[in-house]
Amino acid sequence: MTTGGREIEHGYPHLDTVRAAVHALFKRLSYDTVSTFGTSVLPVDVAFDETEDLHLGAQRVARAMVRQLHLPDARVVITFREMEHAANVELTAGPEYFIELNERFTKHRKDIGAALAHEVMHVYLHRLDLAFPGTRDNEILTDTAAAYLGAGWLLLDAYREHGPFSQKLGYLTPEEFGYVLAKRARFFGEDPAPWFTSPQAYDAYTAGAARARQDLRRPPLADAGWAARLRYAKDRRAAQDPRRADRPPAAGEGYAFEGPSPLRVSFPCPACHQRIRVPVRGRLQARCGLCKTLLDCDT
Repeated sequence: MTTGGREIEHGYPHLDTVRAAVHALFKRLSYDTVSTFGTSVLPVDVAFDETEDLHLGAQRVARAMVRQLHLPDARVVITFREMEHAANVELTAGPEYFIELNERFTKHRKDIGAALAHEVMHVYLHRLDLAFPGTRDNEILTDTAAAYLGAGWLLLDAYREHGPFSQKLGYLTPEEFGYVLAKRARFFGEDPAPWFTSPQAYDAYTAGAARARQDLRRPPLADAGWAARLRYAKDRRAAQDPRRADRPPAAGEGYAFEGPSPLRVSFPCPACHQRIRVPVRGRLQARCGLCKTLLDCDT
């Protein structure tokens, strides 16, 4: 948790890890299981005002997170104490859940749901045996999974900046949270925009959604922009010329030619980032074997 005017990082410094996390979710869970998370945790389920008992309310919100992530219904023990981080969870085989929250949440109850979304996701990933090496990447995986599976919009909504005061929960930047939520919105057809109470969170979601749309405009996808299409055509000609076959494609576009005969092109799925390989033969449709997304291509 960042407070008290400390500078909040913006942009997309962790984008490669975020994309790897989305891909890992689909690989580990499968399309069928991911599809069962089509409804996010709703604002009414995590609303928490000053009239509700602190511990009973926190347990109620935690149980909502447990249900959202399809975890077993079991006793939730939540304590508040002074600590450096926002929260901590005990990772055991279960079935109980033991979660510690920073005592500052006793005065910021609105954000308890966001902290619990991250910690309960730690439990989910632990029991799924899905982890990335290194603390930083594993925390990015946790934030990404929480956002993609319907609990993490609360983490973005906890982002606020008011003059000298600033606050952000989680390890992703606000725009990266927006990027993941936009990916989820497109995949499930669910728009989280009406749920944001923080104007800064809404702006970050809008920015992240714009960045996510760029993934849909990279060649060989049919909606690629004209400049990208020109670069792609130039790289395709080079791949078809044996004298220039070792020429690398345009940096950052993500596609790679394989051949020379028959020439094929591989590229990342814009939904789950699985590599897709198709023949180079003009306009065609390709379905991602991992997330089942149907893509219009112009190869």
